[in-house]
Amino acid sequence: MVDIHHHLLPGLDDGSDSIETSVAMARQAAADGITHIVCTPHANGQYTYDPAVNAAKTDELRTRLASEGIPLTLGSGCDFHLSFDNVNDAKKDAARFSINGLGYLLVEVPDYGLPPGLTETFYELQLAGLTPILTHPERNPTLQKEPARLMEWLRGGVLIQVTADSLTGHKGKHAQRMAQDLLEKRWVHFLATDAHNTTSRPPRMRDAHDLVATKYSASYAHALCLTNPLAVFLGKQFEVEDEPRTLFEDVKEPNWWQRVAAVLNRR
Repeated sequence: MVDIHHHLLPGLDDGSDSIETSVAMARQAAADGITHIVCTPHANGQYTYDPAVNAAKTDELRTRLASEGIPLTLGSGCDFHLSFDNVNDAKKDAARFSINGLGYLLVEVPDYGLPPGLTETFYELQLAGLTPILTHPERNPTLQKEPARLMEWLRGGVLIQVTADSLTGHKGKHAQRMAQDLLEKRWVHFLATDAHNTTSRPPRMRDAHDLVATKYSASYAHALCLTNPLAVFLGKQFEVEDEPRTLFEDVKEPNWWQRVAAVLNRR
């Protein structure tokens, strides 16, 4: 399995607090069946995001994992917050924040007070060559109350990542119900751990993968945990396993953003 959202690098944010914790998290991830991890420290006003520092820490961790015999392939990215400066920097340099510098961008939106211009911001990021991946909307209190907000973003080509622990109930009933609803509609493109430590937010995907395989289909579970995230890791396009349900039923013709997004997605 491939985990595209993981706070594995030590001492950068509220994730791993030491190299020893990072090694322990990596060991847990490998034991769970994870083979690839994208290291995604926060890029927001609270934590300094420096790609050079991140690269050095990633190299150090690779060396340590090799010496410990832990079979993981590490990649780089970030947990991108939509501040004015971040958006401007991303539009100037698409590789700076994206996964392995190849165009897919994890985006976290505020829990409350969603900016009214989010649709336009997603569109601007796409014009800059980025494909936004909305992280864990099922855990967002605003989107839990107003899940229909996702429809316009999905129609425009935004992808969705759900936290594995939400699906298995570790993030509460509200998150679990919304995760199940999104999966039922086939609106989810990735499962990921969003791991921060070895205890309260550990790196586990297997249980969620197996639940999807049992309740929905083995092929959908495979797409969410391997095919789709591996394509992201490699910067490649992928075909959706199942067409999203109910997303376009009330749309008679594509709006301007859908038309532009369709052109961008064919590049």
